Amino acid sequence: MDGENCSSLTEFQLLGITNNPQIKVTIFTIFLIVYLIILVANLGMIMLIRMDSQLHTPMYFFLSHLSFCDLCYSSAIGPKMLVDLVARNKSIPFFGCALQFFIFCIFADSECLLLAVMAFDRYKAISNPLLYTVNMSNQVCSMLVAGVYLVGMVDALTHTILTFRLCFCGSNEVNHFFCDLPPLFLLSCSDIQVNELALFIVFGFIEVSTISGVLVSYFYIILSVLKIHSTEGRFKAFSTCTSHLTVVAIFQGTILFMYFRPSSSYSLDQDKMTSLFYTLVIPMLNPLIYSLRNNDVKEALKRRKNKMVF
Repeated sequence: MDGENCSSLTEFQLLGITNNPQIKVTIFTIFLIVYLIILVANLGMIMLIRMDSQLHTPMYFFLSHLSFCDLCYSSAIGPKMLVDLVARNKSIPFFGCALQFFIFCIFADSECLLLAVMAFDRYKAISNPLLYTVNMSNQVCSMLVAGVYLVGMVDALTHTILTFRLCFCGSNEVNHFFCDLPPLFLLSCSDIQVNELALFIVFGFIEVSTISGVLVSYFYIILSVLKIHSTEGRFKAFSTCTSHLTVVAIFQGTILFMYFRPSSSYSLDQDKMTSLFYTLVIPMLNPLIYSLRNNDVKEALKRRKNKMVF
């Protein structure tokens, strides 16, 4: 292996979503609107939760961090993708590529784990509502969120170090719109078995922990709900979980499809569409799902609106 060629690479060229100039303007317009919705919806959700005292509960504390994760990992990718749609020079420095992936990985991993924590929170709220504020105290919530970000950072650091120590001795053209693992693995002339093993073990552990946590929590939630005698009570208990289940199904389904495949089955054109969905569409959908399907958020919005009017 030629060490000189490995060390001479200073930048990557992101090929982007498409090279078709006829649809670039349309794609740019659509995803500019999507990204603006992401900014407004997620920042709005965070500010609403901070400003409305009735939303100062563990559920909305975790929801504010979910919005923060959505905002961070979409912002690591969205602006650069939009610029590349209209710019001639689509290069990204080697260390800029590493930083982009590192930030994306921290907050994508954190979101995975946060969804499991939110399921655990719903279990505590439904199974024993009288002790809910005791069991999910501010200290407990803060420790859970700190643990989520710590695991996300460790995983991101692991994959970033392993990936950007590889030898890229051929083309520097990344057939993607951001620095992600599958297209970078295809460019490498190093043995990537360790990288793929790390992806399956470390990220696999996060995925298995998240999915297991969600399934176990909802198993006990169902048992608790079945003990409620009134139909109205059961419906109210389940209604607090529908938004969370919707978000979990969309996010986890996309992540599992994207990463848990051998490198021989990668289809970069297909992966670009999948990546667009979880990097930009999901962060736009999450706050909309929680606001449109949540009466507490709707009431908080009404209170904010009334205060602004009067």
